[in-house]
Amino acid sequence: MNRPLIVQKYGGTSVGTLERIEHVADRIIKTRKTGVDIVVVVSAMAGETDKLLKMARSLTKNPARREIDLLLSSGERISAALLAIALQARGISALSMTGRQIGLQTDSTHTRARIQSIDAKRARKMLDENHVIVVAGFQGINPEGDVTTLGRGGSDTSAVALAVALGAKQCEIYTDVDGVYTADPRIVPQARRLDVVSYDEMLEMASLGAKVLQIRCVEF
Repeated sequence: MNRPLIVQKYGGTSVGTLERIEHVADRIIKTRKTGVDIVVVVSAMAGETDKLLKMARSLTKNPARREIDLLLSSGERISAALLAIALQARGISALSMTGRQIGLQTDSTHTRARIQSIDAKRARKMLDENHVIVVAGFQGINPEGDVTTLGRGGSDTSAVALAVALGAKQCEIYTDVDGVYTADPRIVPQARRLDVVSYDEMLEMASLGAKVLQIRCVEF
């Protein structure tokens, strides 16, 4: 019998240190014990993306967007691998996967690609084999086989898109704000918190940098 599926997304602050990654692993295990399958999407560790960009721009003021995508995608991969290792250390069968491995296909607009489709066959096979899947968010692969990134809010976009593709019961966005807003409340004082957001609306908002159905935003 297929178990209900929950997609959980953890931002850079939530995976910002090894201690926090271990805390996330414990939270995932607690959720799994309720009898659900779990796909986890992670961002890069807090500050990692800025550090990588600074390195690139110290070499040239205008680095090629294709190379920026490959560079920045490494941050999420590090988070995914470390979280999978933490879960394995706790006796949980976990696999980390890149955007390419999870089947996330995008167009070829480097640094702000749009998702075209998700081939979820491998993910479903891994879930059937009782694995927790830890996905590097914010990234995909274009028709040429190049790594692409999804721009601001890219990990949220990855999580929502995977929830749709896999028919998840729920997508939980663990975040440092208390919900989904019409704009970034730190920049737009009159931004409103939304009580209900459809998957299509969330995909659009996340692609435009909205901070974070059903979708549930949880303070972490």
